[in-house]
Amino acid sequence: MKLRSDGFLHRRAMPTRYAFGRHRFYPQELAEHERFELSDNVSPHLAWDDVPEGTRSLVITCVDHDAPSDVSLANERGERVSREMPRTDFVHWVLIDIPADHRELEEGQFSSGVTVGGKSLTDVPDGMRHGLNDYTRWFADNAEMQGRYFGYDGPCPPWNDDLIHWYEFQLFATDVETLEVPDGFDLATVQRALAGRVLAQASLEGFYYISPEARFR
Repeated sequence: MKLRSDGFLHRRAMPTRYAFGRHRFYPQELAEHERFELSDNVSPHLAWDDVPEGTRSLVITCVDHDAPSDVSLANERGERVSREMPRTDFVHWVLIDIPADHRELEEGQFSSGVTVGGKSLTDVPDGMRHGLNDYTRWFADNAEMQGRYFGYDGPCPPWNDDLIHWYEFQLFATDVETLEVPDGFDLATVQRALAGRVLAQASLEGFYYISPEARFR
């Protein structure tokens, strides 16, 4: 299979409109932490082909592989998240039970704007199902933002992170019409359910950063 987007090229920068957070460059007198703001949080266009015979449903995931393993310095004034810090995964999207005859997802179909407290579990067309993303745990102690975050919520690396983050979209073709997972599932639950059920897979990567100081490893 091949996975692509009309919004960005493989291993190139992701547009700001797909992000949860962004950096504003003006006015220049603002301190770094004051230059962070929420972004458009639009779900990207995705399209695919060469789906194998026998496919009964598809799964889409999006994971940031460069999230800080120690979040104590993240978004803290006077601190930096070093490029050398060990990194871990942060899940941005889990969408399952995509009908086998679908060949694309439209831009903005699953998200347009930041929904404080998370999007609805049931607001998904054609029998598809959304899982929880990791903003659920990220905002668990934030009284203003906490909630259950289902569906797509885009990139938002710490505004003081010196590392450019890579985001991997993965597409899985499965031999089952519906994955046997309960509502409120997460990526780990889906990965277990996919064992032995994947006929083919494809990936698409893009990078994103907020801090002007961020660099690749």
